[in-house]
Amino acid sequence: MRESNATRVYGPDATDVRLRAAQESGIQVGLYGGSTAALMRLAAEVQRRDPRLEIVFTMSPPFRSLDPAENQEIVRQISDSGVRLLFVGLGCPKQERWIMDHRGRIPGVMLDVGAAFDFLAGSKPQAPRWMMHNGLEWVFRLASEPRRLASRYLKHNPRFVALLLHQWKAG
Repeated sequence: MRESNATRVYGPDATDVRLRAAQESGIQVGLYGGSTAALMRLAAEVQRRDPRLEIVFTMSPPFRSLDPAENQEIVRQISDSGVRLLFVGLGCPKQERWIMDHRGRIPGVMLDVGAAFDFLAGSKPQAPRWMMHNGLEWVFRLASEPRRLASRYLKHNPRFVALLLHQWKAG
């Protein structure tokens, strides 16, 4: 086994590797989340690169909360599709909550992939690797989507720094 000094698993890279592994293993996959346009571009791009990959389910759910009947119908559709590996790209923290709420109800492995759908589909630009490796990806993303990300970063980044300083001081 190869040793690694990895300190981070980059969602789009991990998604790409898992999709290729699913193709090689004959595992049926599903894609849940993202906009309809991005999801269609993603599925087309993935099929172009990995033509034997079995994408048996794709859905771009409404941006709003689902009512119980809609939710149950989605669970039924996913289950009936034969998905064994479901990539969930609803954005943070919605995708993590969705996966936790559906544990034991979806007959397969669910992976939250963040913005991987948009990046792999080419819908949104990715930060240059040098920025990622130096902890500056957030600057690139903020510059790319200031209206969407500014409030999130203004809320969570100071909180993170405060908690980091508190832990550093205590320890």
